[in-house]
Amino acid sequence: MSTKNEPQDSGDAAATTPPQPSRRRFLQSAAAAATVGVAPHLRAQTQTPAAPPAEVRAPVPPRPVTLTVNGRAYTLQLEPRVTLLDALREYAGLMGTKKGCDRGQCGACTVIADGRRINSCLTLAVMHEGENITTVEGLASNGVLSPLQRAFIEHDAFQCGYCTPGQLCSATALLNEFRNGTASAVSTDVRTRPPQLSDDEIRERMSGNICRCGAYANIVAAVRAVHEGGAQNSAGSDSGHHDSNA
Repeated sequence: MSTKNEPQDSGDAAATTPPQPSRRRFLQSAAAAATVGVAPHLRAQTQTPAAPPAEVRAPVPPRPVTLTVNGRAYTLQLEPRVTLLDALREYAGLMGTKKGCDRGQCGACTVIADGRRINSCLTLAVMHEGENITTVEGLASNGVLSPLQRAFIEHDAFQCGYCTPGQLCSATALLNEFRNGTASAVSTDVRTRPPQLSDDEIRERMSGNICRCGAYANIVAAVRAVHEGGAQNSAGSDSGHHDSNA
């Protein structure tokens, strides 16, 4: 005979009490729920908005451009974006001017425009209408090499020769600049011109022309020889010379 104070059967208690989740399972469920909730926000942040369609512009048609090169007028049909270098090589057929880096770093494309040396790869042909442009083909006169060209040969100032046209144009303008009193970064006094063109002056003034063969010492010697000899190199400022090969 049972009483009210007797304990209930343990089997019935186990059947009616729900199981308690473990701490590990709770943490796993919480992490999974957090991941599912954050995923849409991550996708929204990483999605790149669609770029608007590029505007299609009609190409600018070529127009006649007249360049005076080595004393001769060339009327060329050029687009405004054509560089002076490409105009000389591809349109005027003057292949002496070389395309090296096409970024204004090597100096192989140096030409002389109105007595000033420039990198022809960094300027547009349409910007030089009305100017007198001298390339390496115009340094000689009537088949006779300029003193600087002869000095380059005598002093072996080139090897592969690829940079030589730019070196010659740059050195020609250098001698004219020094003769006119233009200072450089190594000039001790910019108000007066030194009596002689030192090797340091030559190196500084030719520093924009790279020779991958390493003929720098001979290039300096050639420029110094022409300077000390007093020979005139006025091809860069004289537009009356004739076309000839360097």
